[in-house]
Amino acid sequence: MKHVIAYAEHRQGQTRKVTFELASEARRIADALGGKAYVVVLGSGAAQLAEQLKAYPVDTIYVDEDRDVDGFLLDPVVDHLEAAAQKVGPALVLIPNTLSGRDIAGKLMVRLGAGIVADVVDLHVEGDAVVCVSPKLGGAIVTHCALHPADYGLVTVRPNAFAAAPGGSGAQIERLEKPAGTYAAGIASDIEEGAGELALEEAPVVVAGGRGLGGPEPFDSLLKPLARALGGAVGASRAAADAGWVPYNLQIGQTGKTVTPNLYIAVGISGAIQHKVGMRASGTIVAINKDGAAPIAEFADLLVVGDAFRIVPELTKMIETAKGQVS
Repeated sequence: MKHVIAYAEHRQGQTRKVTFELASEARRIADALGGKAYVVVLGSGAAQLAEQLKAYPVDTIYVDEDRDVDGFLLDPVVDHLEAAAQKVGPALVLIPNTLSGRDIAGKLMVRLGAGIVADVVDLHVEGDAVVCVSPKLGGAIVTHCALHPADYGLVTVRPNAFAAAPGGSGAQIERLEKPAGTYAAGIASDIEEGAGELALEEAPVVVAGGRGLGGPEPFDSLLKPLARALGGAVGASRAAADAGWVPYNLQIGQTGKTVTPNLYIAVGISGAIQHKVGMRASGTIVAINKDGAAPIAEFADLLVVGDAFRIVPELTKMIETAKGQVS
């Protein structure tokens, strides 16, 4: 294992931020291994995204706007990644830890006969081994798994675990040919994978609610208007998701998503460590809570002590007025 290959997940050229994070991390790990960094971009919009990726410090970007990638489930992507791995030689393959990414990684693991570590939040090289840090058992323990020198190794990386660091001098773009084949499992046109997932992880502002909201209705009537006024997205604590107030794809924390918005507003969230690890890298953290001694007060930049059902509507109205959205 010497080189690093990152898979660029996108939808017709509209990429997730994790693509740029993986491109940056591929460079760092490849340098530590003494190898090269590659990115694989597939499907409609791949050429457009490849031009964006030239701003990142990778050596080669493999591109194929193969229609099979858009029309069939997983297998065309796995075929391309297998072809890239065989072309590059022994490599560490980085794949986003998303719904489709996890399935792709599982199939590719079998194809390459590779070891795999899932939901990784940190990577570093020790000697000739790549050490992967990953929370397990709901975050109760944190594991350190080493991928030792072998032909290939696979890692699924949690979005927002690494910083995207532009600084490329213009990577070489090459066409990637996949093996000829036919596929059986098509993609239904009305399916949108992980609805809301991209908005939450990519949003510059996140407004999150917790147990203090008392039920599901305030997420729609209280938080969504504020998030809309700020151009952001709505998230939730595990307590709110476990209670069935919101779907689990909105959960932020150790067993949910990791977000890094410029502004994070926590409404009725106590701020347990399990939630903190999912949003602690936010730019500015504002907490609205009745309890001035809640744990979130220890790491919030601003704590507003009071009734969220009075504060949030007034805050929303002030923002809308300032933006000229209401008279």
